[in-house]
Amino acid sequence: MSVLPLVFTSGWASGINAYAVVLLLGVFGATGVSDEVPASLQRTDVLAVVAVLFLCEAVADKIPYVDTAWDAVHTFVRPLAGAVVAALLAGESGSLPEVAAGALGGSTALVSHLVKAGTRMAVNTSPEPFSNIALSVAEDLGVAGIITFAIFHPWIAASLAGTLLVLGLVLVVFLASRIRRFRRRRAQRREEKRRARPAFPAPPT
Repeated sequence: MSVLPLVFTSGWASGINAYAVVLLLGVFGATGVSDEVPASLQRTDVLAVVAVLFLCEAVADKIPYVDTAWDAVHTFVRPLAGAVVAALLAGESGSLPEVAAGALGGSTALVSHLVKAGTRMAVNTSPEPFSNIALSVAEDLGVAGIITFAIFHPWIAASLAGTLLVLGLVLVVFLASRIRRFRRRRAQRREEKRRARPAFPAPPT
């Protein structure tokens, strides 16, 4: 069976929460649920590290503005993780060239990451924190559900991931004005902090 749908789905999910993807796939492989998970993702040390990073993301992702800073750092991490996971899956199955799989997984992860980051910027224009928490929980559950479904029904899961990716792009376009508002507020805060700094250091007393 072609690993293409699993590559696409894991790429989409990596753009949202790469650590959850690696953790879930590793657990599925280690417990014998799936034979398509490479041994490198099943290693105990890998699972331990990504479990800790997943917990860090679970906390940071639910705090307004902290989630945006976390997303900024992971602009490079998530696409890279999506590419590596896709290449490893392709190498394990042998049904898809690793370079092609890496390109597909990485590019899909980048697009879904940009959708997530843009949506969070729009949500952060709201003063209350509950929308961040609700959205983060929905994302975590969505990644877990889609990856689990992909193990048993890869083509259906890939179709769902593709649909969610398109809907996410449409949502970001719809929320473009709120995203611009968030950027203006952030730039304004930076300017206020810059002006608040003393021009010269205070003389010693």
